[in-house]
Amino acid sequence: MENEDFSPSLTPPISPYIEESLSELSHSKPPLFCCVSDHSRDGGRLFSPDGYIGRGSLKRLLLRLDPSPTDYETDTVDLFGFPWVTETALVESTKLLFGLFRQQLHRLENLIQSSSHDFGQASSVHFEAEEIRKHCVTFLLYVKVFISRYLEPSRGMDNGTVHPYEKLEAELPSVLLEELHATVLYIGKLQDLPSNIHGAFSIQNQGKLLPPSWHLLHLHLDIHWSILEILHLLGEKMLGQVVYAHQFMNQTGENLTNISLFEEHCTHLLCDLVGFAINKYTKVRPTDALTSCHYLCNCTKELWVMIIHLLDHRSKASHTEFFWSYVNKLLRILLEGTHVDKTRQHFTAHCKDPLGFSWWLVTHLAELYQYSRNGAVEGKKVEDNWSFVEELLKRSCDNQGGVLEEQLRMHLQCCLTLCRLWDSNVKTVTSLWEYYSKNLNNAFTIPWLGLKGLMSVSKTPFSMLELVKSCCSEQQSPDLYRMANSFQIFLRIVALQMNKETTGTHPWKQIKGRVYSKFHQRKMQELSEAGLMNFLSLFLVLAATAEVEDVVSRVSDLLGLLNPSSISTTQKALIWRGLFAFILLYEEKGLDIGVLADQLSVAFQQAAKEFYLKTTDNTRKLTLWTLLSTYIEGVQEVFETSSYLHLSEEKLLNEGFVMLLPACRESELHTALGFLQTVLARLRSVYKRSSQSLQQSHTAAAQKAPSPFVAKERHLAIAGALWRNFFHFLKSLRLSQTPPPQLADTAAGFSLLAVDMPSTAPSDLQPQPLLSIMQNFGWDEMLNPQLVSRYLSHLIQNSALVASLSGVGSSSYQALSVRSWFRCVLQHHINVTPNADQTDIGRVAGKGNADQLSELTRLVFKLPEMEMLLLKAQIEQSAVKVEPRPALSLFIKAVGRAYASLQTLAEKSAMVSKALEYAGDILKYIKPYLVNKGPPEGLQLSYWTVGCLVKHWALILATSKAQQLLFRIIDCLLLPHALFQQDKGIPSPMLSVLRDNLPLFLQGLSVISTVSQTQGAYLKQQLRNIIQQYFGRFLPASPSLSAIVNHPILLALCESSSSPRTAQLRRTVLQVITDGYMQFKGHAPPPRLASILSFLHEVLRRSDDSDLTSYTEPLPAVLKCLVLVNEPQVKRLSTETLQLVVEHCQAVARGGPCTQLSSVLRQFVEEHMGVYDLQVYNVLEIVAVLEQSIVIGLIPTTSRCLRDTEHKRGLGKNTSQRNAYKRLLSHLGDEGQAEILNLDNE
Repeated sequence: MENEDFSPSLTPPISPYIEESLSELSHSKPPLFCCVSDHSRDGGRLFSPDGYIGRGSLKRLLLRLDPSPTDYETDTVDLFGFPWVTETALVESTKLLFGLFRQQLHRLENLIQSSSHDFGQASSVHFEAEEIRKHCVTFLLYVKVFISRYLEPSRGMDNGTVHPYEKLEAELPSVLLEELHATVLYIGKLQDLPSNIHGAFSIQNQGKLLPPSWHLLHLHLDIHWSILEILHLLGEKMLGQVVYAHQFMNQTGENLTNISLFEEHCTHLLCDLVGFAINKYTKVRPTDALTSCHYLCNCTKELWVMIIHLLDHRSKASHTEFFWSYVNKLLRILLEGTHVDKTRQHFTAHCKDPLGFSWWLVTHLAELYQYSRNGAVEGKKVEDNWSFVEELLKRSCDNQGGVLEEQLRMHLQCCLTLCRLWDSNVKTVTSLWEYYSKNLNNAFTIPWLGLKGLMSVSKTPFSMLELVKSCCSEQQSPDLYRMANSFQIFLRIVALQMNKETTGTHPWKQIKGRVYSKFHQRKMQELSEAGLMNFLSLFLVLAATAEVEDVVSRVSDLLGLLNPSSISTTQKALIWRGLFAFILLYEEKGLDIGVLADQLSVAFQQAAKEFYLKTTDNTRKLTLWTLLSTYIEGVQEVFETSSYLHLSEEKLLNEGFVMLLPACRESELHTALGFLQTVLARLRSVYKRSSQSLQQSHTAAAQKAPSPFVAKERHLAIAGALWRNFFHFLKSLRLSQTPPPQLADTAAGFSLLAVDMPSTAPSDLQPQPLLSIMQNFGWDEMLNPQLVSRYLSHLIQNSALVASLSGVGSSSYQALSVRSWFRCVLQHHINVTPNADQTDIGRVAGKGNADQLSELTRLVFKLPEMEMLLLKAQIEQSAVKVEPRPALSLFIKAVGRAYASLQTLAEKSAMVSKALEYAGDILKYIKPYLVNKGPPEGLQLSYWTVGCLVKHWALILATSKAQQLLFRIIDCLLLPHALFQQDKGIPSPMLSVLRDNLPLFLQGLSVISTVSQTQGAYLKQQLRNIIQQYFGRFLPASPSLSAIVNHPILLALCESSSSPRTAQLRRTVLQVITDGYMQFKGHAPPPRLASILSFLHEVLRRSDDSDLTSYTEPLPAVLKCLVLVNEPQVKRLSTETLQLVVEHCQAVARGGPCTQLSSVLRQFVEEHMGVYDLQVYNVLEIVAVLEQSIVIGLIPTTSRCLRDTEHKRGLGKNTSQRNAYKRLLSHLGDEGQAEILNLDNE
């Protein structure tokens, strides 16, 4: 075709000279369909700027303006590459131009057939196809412009001579009609195009080069639309005159006119577009119906919009059929489906689901109505199509039609969208209600959707109300198909229609009777659980959108028709949730809930009474709990939702709780107490807010608020109900060994309620309810420590509570709180069961209790009294640890240091009283550990704490006020009766912890016995008794360095070897060991002598006491061991000890004479020389090696004892003794030699 030339007969009738000037003419590009556009250039518009809407072509068409006012203003026009006279070309060469037009179409079709997939030719083929299309649309635009500018209505011909041009001009409308018809026949229907041409719809953006099939497809769209434009322009210009075609008849055998051709072509074009939509619908899932559009590309969307505007414009101007009429006819053909030939005549594609397709197409076409003729989305009133939609509704709700839930959801989702777009239509609601009133018990599920497809009964009143609110919301979720069943979508339709603005009767008055009339006693009794849920949801929607009190009254009447004996517990629970949902709705609207609250309270009390009875079996109680927990959750949501708590909420807190709470098991009580905490916190919050002056009285929220007097009266009523129906039960739980953890939280809530509203507390707590509650739950020593720590953690740092306590004159609340904390730390391990930490639950509970105690510890150290104590003790706040044991140690030290810093007797006396108040009955606190002999952690903590107390509070315990506590500590922990009973003795766990902590006791008692003015002698004796009892118990049978150095008594002496208290304790220990453990029975040595000597040696080795008594006290016993015991180990240890004593005496004497050591040695010589002379000489030899002067000083005594011994024996000189003595003297220098001479001269 591209090489084909026209014959000379087709040469345009114009002079050749004009061709040179044509290149200088510049015409704007004609509008055309283009779905491939540069969005960065067109600003992201909805339609292409090159299209008919974007170029304003549609707007000019509807306003009867020139189709292209800036084009074709010159004398000539270039069409198909040839110049033509603008004003006469169409009249003179109509058939020629249309022949050239069809020839260009043929060229483009051949180009498609001849084109290959060679990318090298893609550019040339694209530009050639683009040029052909440009020629065609330019010609079509010229036709429109010509008709608009130059065509005049035909006038009657005179019988006279008529100019040939006038004759041609008069025949132009008919000839034009014939050519348009011929063109329609030539191009055929869009649906009949080959599949390779249809495939061009899928090309959205592949760059600048497009295949010729794309150009041909869009040229067809240009032609179809331009034919409608031209026919419309032709009718407009002919001023209503009908134009007949002389050579053609339409398909019915009637003469072809411009009107019939327009209607016929428009119908065919709509058939094509609907056919394309059918093909698209086959790939659409029901879940994506609203998000999947019906058009194949933006060009077909633009075509739909223009057809809508054109047909509705013609309908208003000429009373022809409007757009919906055309569409409805075509869709009815699909829906009827009985005439297959008729259906195929209109649509080549087969539609498997005509009903669903009709809903889908009508919905998307209705959305296209939002586009103005400029292509912008406008919020103007949209032309509805309710008459046809009502037909669709009847088909969808036809039980015999077999419409499944998965289809019905999509249908109603489309209907909901139409309700948003169109005006109110009550018939929609009534038609749907006719269906759903018969199917209320249906679950409306879709199996293939899985869990999302299952009907869900709302678990709480709030979720039920939220579901209703979502139904009343104007926003529609894109996932509505999965989120809501068809009945819930129906509720959305009801809510939407109820909220529509109407000029006539309100929809409620029309819907009310239809809905109410469907419910009667038999209908109500037939409702299943799903049916009840649907029933309640429907009336909640009606209440939210209409007269709430009227609806609730009707609901109460209808529920009264139910037979209580035939209602299951789950159904009754659902009804209660529904009634609570109505109460929440009342709260939102500010209506009094008294009537509904009374109705629910009566039912709740009956259930609670049955639950309380001991004759009710456990299975029944489990069933009843489902109902009772529903009530609790409902009341909690009411309190959480209410803004001011002034609408009779106290009626929900009735006497039923008095029966319910004692009958609850652990898990049930957990739920109940959690609910009670929420109510208490909410009441206090609202009460405080209402008590404050309304600073923002001009705001809408303040204007809706009740008067402060009304609100206060209601709040006092709620508080009274809480005290009356809950507090007595809490009080009964306080002494439980294992109270529920929430008890502390709830009691704290009541304590704060007593701060805010003290007058509402019961009489047994008056006149100071806060102090009474804190005594009951925080300061009583019989309370569980976990309960106390959790309770006090809520309160001791509450500023309002502190101010209240200060106001009532309670100055000791801080000391009481400290004592309670002190007890909690001590009793932390009381309720720990064996191996509890080995289970997950035990570990979690133990960690929770430890964390709670740490929190209490942190808060206690923030108390003003505690901060002042640390300040007096010169301890920085940064040194405080939240771990209970380090904090307890710091506290004990702080008290001791603070007391030591005081000067006056009055201050010290007050401090002693305060310290005893802090400590409380400490032995009572730890008694459970002592009685149960465990757990080990508890025993260790107890002995360690009391040991720290004895050590750091030594000055306090030495006073007369604290002596009784000290004596009890000694009698209970250190010298219990079991210690002196050979058949019993101290249990090994207690002995073990006593071993670990004995140094603390000994160090403290040593100080106390020294400073005590009244019981010093007694305490010293008790200290000796303690050392006497435990020295041997912890002494190993044979000397072991590790056992000796870890002996608790030795550890007690190692704190500071040079301090006076240590020196005093050391002397006492040495005295007890010497007197009690190193005494020989005749010649028999004491047991474990080697271990005793080892201990003694270690004590002396570590001592640096300047008082020689500490060293010489045990020396006689050591010397006796050297004389009487021949065991090598004892000999070695005795010798080493002797050497240690001599060395210490030398160090203390600093080169001078050591008279104390000499005196001991002199006595030793005198006592043992007569029997153990050789052993004595050996001992003196050892001393001589270390300190010769000491032994030299003993020469006279030794010589005298030698002579006395010889004299007593009466045998003269003892040569062997003298020789041994001389050997000793030989080591003593000149003094020794002199004594040897004296002995020899005798």
